[in-house]
Amino acid sequence: MKRTVEPKVLYFGTPVVLISSLNPDGTTNLAPMSSAWWLGYTAMLGMGTSAQTVKNLVERPEIVLNLVDPDMVAALDRIALLTGSQQMSDAKRARGYRYEPDKFAAAGLTREPSGAGPDSVLESPINLEGRVVAINEIGGPDSHLCSLEMKVERVRVREDLLMSNDRYIDPLRWDPLIMKFTEYFAGGSPTYASSLARGWQMPPMPIPVGSGD
Repeated sequence: MKRTVEPKVLYFGTPVVLISSLNPDGTTNLAPMSSAWWLGYTAMLGMGTSAQTVKNLVERPEIVLNLVDPDMVAALDRIALLTGSQQMSDAKRARGYRYEPDKFAAAGLTREPSGAGPDSVLESPINLEGRVVAINEIGGPDSHLCSLEMKVERVRVREDLLMSNDRYIDPLRWDPLIMKFTEYFAGGSPTYASSLARGWQMPPMPIPVGSGD
C-alpha cells in the first residue's frame, strides 16, 4: 500500500557541504548547505535567494565547496542556525537564526587560503575551488529559490583518500556526511542530533542546513 502525501521536504539523502564566499568587505562567509550534485566538473547548488551566500556570489562569483565528513558534524551543526546577513526574515528569526560575522570561529574550524579567493576549511577532506557561472530562478518567483552552476577549477583532496592513481578518490575511504530529512547520517546511521531538525516544527524553509546563510 502507498499513500499520496505532501512532505515538508524532499531530502532523501544529499551530501552536506560548507560554502565559502566573499563578503563585501573581503572576509569569508562560511555557510552549510545540503542541496548539491555534480556532473563532470560542474557542481549544481540549490539555495534560497535571501541567503548571504547567494548575495555574495551574485557580485563575487569566486567559491569554495568544502566537503564534510562525519568528524566535522558537530562543527557544522554549531553554525546551522547562524547567518552572515544582519537582515533576516521573521520566519528565520523565529526558528532561532542569529547573525554571526565569524562562522569559522563559531564552528571551531580553521581558515586556509585557497586559489579561488575565499578562505577554505582546513579540516575539510576535500575542497573544490572555482567560480559560479550561472544563477537561475527555480520554482517560480514566489519560491525564493535559485540554482547556481559552479565551474570546478581546482580539486584538493586529503592524501589518505586517494587511490594509487591520483585521478581517483577511494569510495571506501571517503564517507560523506549526508543530510536526510534534516537529520545527519553517515554510513546509513544517524550521527548527531541536528539543531535544524529541532527547529523544524516551525513553518519550513525550503532548503535545509543553513540555506547558504
